[in-house]
Amino acid sequence: MTAAPKRPEADGKESLAETMQTRIARFQTRRYDWDALKFQADFDPKYRRAQMRYIGTGGTGVDADDNAVPAGHFTFSTMVLPAGCEGPLHVHDDVEEVFFMLRGKIRLFFEHKGETWACELGERDLCSVPPGVYRGLFNHGDEEALMCVMLGAPKPVTPTYPPDHPLAKMKRK
Repeated sequence: MTAAPKRPEADGKESLAETMQTRIARFQTRRYDWDALKFQADFDPKYRRAQMRYIGTGGTGVDADDNAVPAGHFTFSTMVLPAGCEGPLHVHDDVEEVFFMLRGKIRLFFEHKGETWACELGERDLCSVPPGVYRGLFNHGDEEALMCVMLGAPKPVTPTYPPDHPLAKMKRK
């Protein structure tokens, strides 16, 4: 697993600039990993799809990726979904999973406690799947689809402002 990100200057050895440089993931240095879910594609070619990791390794089972920003509280990647590709029904019991479509259309299907439901996502549509709900997908289009996938924890702590900022003194409603 990837270690939690360091806080700036936490050990007194790194400057803010050095820390922040380790937290940038440029598209030019990313590569699609067609092997992250290869065990599924080996079972049936319809499951072939690729992951491009930006933060952490996601839920694919990849142990580490030195080219990804270390994950602290969530992971973020993109997935290429070839035409006809299927993402098998699966569940994450510990985290919410978010799908955000960048290009193409997919059909999402869900199961929970004997109920089933399905929907279609198109460009710039999003679906947030709660922990414990089985989810799967199918690219029923003629072209590949591209989506962002994020796995994360519940609501983060509300951010604060620098003490000298005018909003620091404001009460939230």
